[in-house]
Amino acid sequence: MSEITDANQLRGAEFKKLIRRPLTWILTLLAAAMPAVLAGLLIGPFFAGIGLAVGILIGLIVTFAIADNRAEGAFYDSFAKSHGLTRQGSGNLDGFTPLLRKGDQRKADEIFTGPLADGIEGTLALFTYTEVSTDSDGDRTETDYPFTLILTDLPETMAHLPELMVQNKSGFKMLEGFEDKFRGSHERVTLESEAMRDRYEIFVGKDQDPIWVRRLFSPTFIVWLTDAPPKKFAFELVNGKLCAFVPKHRDSVEGFDEIMAAGCSVVERLREEATA
Repeated sequence: MSEITDANQLRGAEFKKLIRRPLTWILTLLAAAMPAVLAGLLIGPFFAGIGLAVGILIGLIVTFAIADNRAEGAFYDSFAKSHGLTRQGSGNLDGFTPLLRKGDQRKADEIFTGPLADGIEGTLALFTYTEVSTDSDGDRTETDYPFTLILTDLPETMAHLPELMVQNKSGFKMLEGFEDKFRGSHERVTLESEAMRDRYEIFVGKDQDPIWVRRLFSPTFIVWLTDAPPKKFAFELVNGKLCAFVPKHRDSVEGFDEIMAAGCSVVERLREEATA
């Protein structure tokens, strides 16, 4: 079999396998028979045919969903094997950084552990936090925010940089001063690079050594941050735990490799400065 490069690659093949099995059709027809019989008895013979057709359509949709799930599983297994990672499946991530504590509910749909790059061990995960709201009628609404991220330990940074948040730019520059009044124990870092200010907002603890932070954001690191990482890339460092992430769940080898490479580049720069 050729390399599995994305989660949808085998979806068609898996669907064909299922649809060719007699058991699939037996279960589909049995499930469709009940609404067909009820429609025929309660409304009329014509609607029995409609009920049967609708039941079969629903059965095919369910079969497609099963095929899609199997294709995803095959891709994740293939990716883990080719990269020397261990696939753990779904689970929970500890709330080390602000992103991992967001929302009313949190989960990781897929977790991979092992080498993210040469000399860098950690976790690659498809993470989602959910915000839950209830309107005046008591109706519940859940809004999901998916991310693809890496996690790794950087204990050597704790003595130099307890907290660092490099976030995507949001809001207007004219409001930054007003917003910063509500940052609590954090303060904004403003660099001379206009391109950097257009893309990111940087925050550290208020007792942070500003000289060390300026050294970390060297000219070459600033150029890399503004030009190389994927769109909406961001990272957080809290007490030696680094979380680097992009919005949405990646579903291809290229997408996983991209976030791992970007996150590991940040790891290397932090290690370089922390051990200088």
